[in-house]
Amino acid sequence: MKEIIEETEALMKKVEKNLLEEFSKIRLGKANPIILEEIKVLYFGQKLPLNQVASINVINPQTIAIEPWDKNIIRDVERAINEANLGLNPQIEGTIIKIFFPPLSEERRQELIKFIRKLTEERRVSIRNIRRDAIEKIKKSEKEKTLSEDESHRLQDEIQKLTDKFNESLDKHEKAKEKDILG
Repeated sequence: MKEIIEETEALMKKVEKNLLEEFSKIRLGKANPIILEEIKVLYFGQKLPLNQVASINVINPQTIAIEPWDKNIIRDVERAINEANLGLNPQIEGTIIKIFFPPLSEERRQELIKFIRKLTEERRVSIRNIRRDAIEKIKKSEKEKTLSEDESHRLQDEIQKLTDKFNESLDKHEKAKEKDILG
């Protein structure tokens, strides 16, 4: 039955990790190269990650500079950024592409906070579903007499403690991201 606890914890960790990945993709009006991670550039017939065909540098809090190692693909890099639909406006300046991140308006900040709360709530639902599935497995084992009633209650309590721990963690991440958005 220890496997159920370990499996439940692993699934809940995945949910938490996914939330953090989603949060990292949210633009905050600050230059953050993480937003470019998913961009693929067509290079010699292959789609390669942007960071494999160019150097990416944060020049200041509002600007990222991208310098392709092969200067002939600068237009391909620009096209890939535009096609990624990230709301970015790349500008070519010689052999460098610059992306400017305007500061967030108060309205946009509020929209982002709503979005963050929605993402967090979706993850809370996932955590509850994982808890429900684990408890069903425990109750099934109890019914099949492979688990005593006391052991079943102890495992269910452990599952609940895990659920509480991960919900608290999601809350902390949500509050930290909100604080980050509000500046």
